[in-house]
Amino acid sequence: MRNKTTGLCAGLVAMGLVASAGAQERAVVGNLPDGTKIETITLHDASGMQARILTLGAALNALDVPDRNGKLGDVVLGDRTLQATLAKPQYFGTIVGRFANRVAKGKFTLDKKSYTVPTNDGPNSLHGGTKGFDKVVWEVVEAKPDRVKLRYVSPDGDQGYPGKLTVTASYALEGNGSLAIEYRATTDKPTIVNLSNHTYWNLSGEGMGTAMDHELMIAADAYTPVDATLIPTGKIVPVAGTVFDFRKPKPIGQDLRNAVAEPQLMLGLGYDHNWVVSRTASKQPREMARVHDPRSGRVMSLSSTQPGLQFYSGNFLDGKTVGKSGHLYRQGDAFVLEPQLFPDTPNQPTFGPAAARLAPSQEYVNRMVYRFTTDKGASAGR
Repeated sequence: MRNKTTGLCAGLVAMGLVASAGAQERAVVGNLPDGTKIETITLHDASGMQARILTLGAALNALDVPDRNGKLGDVVLGDRTLQATLAKPQYFGTIVGRFANRVAKGKFTLDKKSYTVPTNDGPNSLHGGTKGFDKVVWEVVEAKPDRVKLRYVSPDGDQGYPGKLTVTASYALEGNGSLAIEYRATTDKPTIVNLSNHTYWNLSGEGMGTAMDHELMIAADAYTPVDATLIPTGKIVPVAGTVFDFRKPKPIGQDLRNAVAEPQLMLGLGYDHNWVVSRTASKQPREMARVHDPRSGRVMSLSSTQPGLQFYSGNFLDGKTVGKSGHLYRQGDAFVLEPQLFPDTPNQPTFGPAAARLAPSQEYVNRMVYRFTTDKGASAGR
């Protein structure tokens, strides 16, 4: 186990202003150029599980969970310094929105009115645009030793989106190895919303090398193919007989060794696609994915209320990012699982564009539960 002061801005945390609230620690770790303070909030539960939340981007900055031998380790990737995060944001652990994933050509129509949002991923808008929710500092509105709630109010017209959107992001250690993340949003006039979490996971531990030997199960019978700019074509295709079939667990990298044989993998240099878990959201979280790491024995089960799951295999980690423990992050050193609406839903008739619409009388909710166990005494947690 690494010293728990390692991680984002370890030196800054040591120099920060620390206040204790029971078992909880809060520290000022730096400032934005305009002087806005950035804090970390550390959560604990009785099992020793520990999470660290960053107010910049309402991000999950660290999560310590036990391996099969009971040894705690951080399984979340992140920048070594705050300066690196500000200089080159990469969505490490952050909330992504106002509309997660891609919006084709940065354009959509809502209630017969056309809107344009910033394009920051080739011709498309990604994760809310040039200044999405990952790049703002969130207000802490409730803090307890094992949970925290943060809030951000996005003004009408923010990044081109209509309506004043009030968003809360809650993190809670719920016992039994569970971390729950819940995003809620309300608006004062019709808008579109799609929020998700963008944590980069490596169950062997942050800085421990490749995650491509992790065994992944995705509970989906279909996926949505993409075009050359990673926008869905509008088709929903069965996974049976394709490299996108994860209904039975298999190593993430198993079919990447011969990626040239599958044009869809070549488009994103690996997996960067949406799996169709359902066609509609559910009232209660349902298991979408399960990951087992043979090296550490850790098993992570992900449940959510959302219909889609974007799976990204860390394709653009390029060996230039210095991680929290001082190691360089390379391609495949982590994976990302993002429960959400299907990408580009507002522009895709076959996806049901109305699912992206939020009215003043409604509340958007995305609840995600990450449950950690180990394979000790079990069959790989399957």
